[in-house]
Amino acid sequence: MSQEFIDIILSRRSIRKFTGEDIPDADIKTMLEAAMAAPSACNQQPWHFVVSKSKETHEKIMEIQPYTKMLKNAALGIIVCADPELQTCPGYWQQDCSAAVENILLAVHALGYGATWCGLYPNDDRVYKIRKLLDLPKQVFPLCVIAVGVPDEEKPPSDRYNEDRVHHEKW
Repeated sequence: MSQEFIDIILSRRSIRKFTGEDIPDADIKTMLEAAMAAPSACNQQPWHFVVSKSKETHEKIMEIQPYTKMLKNAALGIIVCADPELQTCPGYWQQDCSAAVENILLAVHALGYGATWCGLYPNDDRVYKIRKLLDLPKQVFPLCVIAVGVPDEEKPPSDRYNEDRVHHEKW
């Protein structure tokens, strides 16, 4: 097991302050490659990703989802979406796309950037408004927005392990 990889997992934190600097397209592609390497039920890969660098779009997202204010100085937003019509094993797109989100967050951190996951689904109002803003097809659900940028804050690792939440064999 690679201790470096474990350190990446254990040291990843949500970053909400960014410098506003751009991120190279090659690094963005790496983040998306990591997302698409995530496991999915029946290998259905029901995801789509909208990459937004537009400050105008970010302003509109911030109006729709009030907990995305960090987009103001983020280099980009990645909107993780699902198309349930791509499912061969229906009912798992939320889990599949969440696995892709976690891979993005880990890749972002490994590349030296910061990110925060901001939910949209299952809030019908936010889903509808983001769908309209981004011209998503009617059957596509935006799961979340990930604000990504060059960090303008440092957070130490947080030990969140809680033995009280671990059960063996039975509760």
